Amino acid sequence: MSSTILEFLSGGLLQFGWVAMLVYLLVATQLTIFAVTLYLHRSQAHRGVDFHPVIAHFFRFWTWLTTSMITREWVAIHRKHHAKCETEDDPHSPRFKGIKTVFWQGVELYREARGMRADIEQYGKGAPNDWIERKLYTPWATFGPTLLLFVSFALFGFKGIAVWAIQMAWIPFWAAGVVNGLGHWWGYRNFETTDTATNLTPWGVWIGGEELHNNHHAFPSSAKFALRKWEFDIGWAVIKGLESVRLAKVLRVAPSLDIRPNIHVPDTDTMRALLAHRFQAMTDYQRNVLKPALREEAQAAGARLRKLLPRQLRKGLVDDGRWLQPDARQELQQWVEQRPRIRTLVEHRARLTALLEARSQNASDALQNLQAWCREAEASGIRALQEYSARLKGYSLQSAHA
Repeated sequence: MSSTILEFLSGGLLQFGWVAMLVYLLVATQLTIFAVTLYLHRSQAHRGVDFHPVIAHFFRFWTWLTTSMITREWVAIHRKHHAKCETEDDPHSPRFKGIKTVFWQGVELYREARGMRADIEQYGKGAPNDWIERKLYTPWATFGPTLLLFVSFALFGFKGIAVWAIQMAWIPFWAAGVVNGLGHWWGYRNFETTDTATNLTPWGVWIGGEELHNNHHAFPSSAKFALRKWEFDIGWAVIKGLESVRLAKVLRVAPSLDIRPNIHVPDTDTMRALLAHRFQAMTDYQRNVLKPALREEAQAAGARLRKLLPRQLRKGLVDDGRWLQPDARQELQQWVEQRPRIRTLVEHRARLTALLEARSQNASDALQNLQAWCREAEASGIRALQEYSARLKGYSLQSAHA
């Protein structure tokens, strides 16, 4: 075998060293992450941002080349995840599938979900259905990664095969495993959403900003995932960069919450803000009403909080034990029943939650119910609840295109 052939097999046409190969790998995998988070997720699934046709089609092509995922199927599966989150119908809930299954077998769960064609039809509406989608990207989905394999080998030789293998594992591990698995299992929460979504880190860099998963579940249609001053979303930085050169148009971001002083009766502005920020309202209730009450209960009992109420049950108190095992849920309910003050606070929270989640009542009835809730909260004699009601009445929205 000639030296020329051996040279080609070892380094391909480009003859990159390992450092150059690493740089290529980081760039290529980050492009794949951006194609998923910016195009499939924020643009197609949630309609938070539109991209110039050139950028949009590049993302479609890159997704086809590097993942073989079909836009319509990905969109449908993700929308179903939001619609059925943390139920038996959720395509990838660690609560029902198991964290090990979601983390290590996320691809198998995706394949299982894409086989449910009725769901794809129901949730995949609005995804691209043009000539190239019908003739190439959908029927020849697996040809993209196959083509990439041959290109990688031609450019980099046998090292290109190793790089290709890493590229093929990138989205299954980081998106299907880490985000779908750990993003509903471990991390911190800015918002007490009705699911278990968490933020894995406040600096969403490595996987395109998808690390800020709890923020996303609180405001699914927002193109911006970073919602606290100390958080950073690299995907949003890319969107703003593209927007500055007219290659992207932001359609939706989470509205900012404003607190007006001296509002004595909830009004329509209050109601609109509460509906938009219901998870923030529930978070404020937990932090400013229930937590102080728990600490006061512990002081009155002359005990530490962790002895008065174990950590597992304290976490369960946030959502009435929704994710606890039945025996632990019953233990929590008995504990609450034995403490009239805590029971009053839990009942007020449940009523407020029901008020904000009701979809059948008209705006006038909803506002009257909110006003009645505030009057009863102020008459409760519980200072923290009274202060919360006063703050709640001042809720209003302000534009947050930043």
